[in-house]
Amino acid sequence: MAGIRETKKLQTRQAIIDAAVKLFPRYGFELTSVDQLAREAGIGKGTIYGYFKTKDEIFFAFCEDEIDYVFKALAKSNNRQEPLLEQLHTLFMGQFRYVTRNREFGRILAREMLFPKEANKGKCRELEERYLAALGTILDRAVTRGELRADLEQYFTVGHFYALYLLILSSWYDGRLQSEEAIEEALRKLLEQAMGGLAPR
Repeated sequence: MAGIRETKKLQTRQAIIDAAVKLFPRYGFELTSVDQLAREAGIGKGTIYGYFKTKDEIFFAFCEDEIDYVFKALAKSNNRQEPLLEQLHTLFMGQFRYVTRNREFGRILAREMLFPKEANKGKCRELEERYLAALGTILDRAVTRGELRADLEQYFTVGHFYALYLLILSSWYDGRLQSEEAIEEALRKLLEQAMGGLAPR
């Protein structure tokens, strides 16, 4: 019975998050009511408060799920000793697909994470630290294999690679890149340039 209850709880939690992904882009984050979320999720309003105290908590639950998803997907699809470029390509493509499942929600997600409201800065920093720690493990292995210099400060190395992902994401939203194939090709080219350096040899 405990297993059934736990499964039901996870399904309800996911239904709430899915409702938010659908309704936040349609009505706006601020204007979407808890009543609307409850109706969309097929549950009572009080049930939502049993899982999330605020709409912000629902939003950040999606962000946490994103981090878990992309790194688990990377672990399943890649050998830990694969070249760094391949691991980063797999990671960022997984992140891109997860974020853009709902195009408009992905836009909200990018804005809120890059330019958080004052009240959410602490939670955004917490999520950022989780992401940095997970990605940092991949970079540490790359240093051990001799793919990255050991004297590089990890925070800035992560920032360098993540900026490439943000460029790809922005290019998707502004229409410069219009297919997943174009995204994959452009991301690979950017990562190759980053790993190879831009100065003439």
